[in-house]
Amino acid sequence: MQITAWQGGWLGWLRRFIPQPLAMSPSERARASLGAFIGIALTGLVSTLCLGPVDALPLLIAPMGASAVLLFGVPASPLAQPWSIIGGNIISAFVGVAAAQWIGTPLLAAAAAVGGALAAMSLLRCVHPPGGAVALTAVLGGAHITALGYGFALAPVGLNSLLLALTALAYNNATGRSYPHHAHSPAHPHPPVTRLALDPADLEEVLTDYGETIDISRGDLEALFQELLGRAQHRMQNQTPTRR
Repeated sequence: MQITAWQGGWLGWLRRFIPQPLAMSPSERARASLGAFIGIALTGLVSTLCLGPVDALPLLIAPMGASAVLLFGVPASPLAQPWSIIGGNIISAFVGVAAAQWIGTPLLAAAAAVGGALAAMSLLRCVHPPGGAVALTAVLGGAHITALGYGFALAPVGLNSLLLALTALAYNNATGRSYPHHAHSPAHPHPPVTRLALDPADLEEVLTDYGETIDISRGDLEALFQELLGRAQHRMQNQTPTRR
């Protein structure tokens, strides 16, 4: 019995390594993939036309690939909003350049750059995961990046980020996705029969008490809660009493 319980606990722990499947239809996958293609192509093309190629390559930094996945794949995420990508990447670039210039040991500078970038993005409400890669690029990107100094934060980082955000703004809205994102009802809404008013203070306390950061906005969380409540109430109304 103890071995079985131990095995069940161990297998349950291992299952947590495999995330639940995304609620993403084939058409949404195609939409997001096409958007990422267009975003990276336009960002690289316009940046190169503005500032010229670097060693015969388009003026495009690698972290923009991760930014594109967020902006076009999950445009509702708080981590993918315009201020998140523009502010997060530029601030991370400044932190990375500062770490490269002030800390003589590359490994220590790289660690300080990523940690410092995350702290700065958190304080300025622009957490954007690719910002960590931007900070790391500022330290380990090579002589060409080092020679740019703090200018690296403006070009290519700032220029790339701005162009990608503008492309996401146009593409996401043209394909029916709100961007910058705002909470909205689902495609087939079920308004609650009896709506439960949520106090913003209670919502904030629950999220704080949960103890972990969740990648969803307060507005989306409330909208989903009300929709779940409505569906549960409609299902209960439609159930026929059991005869005895």
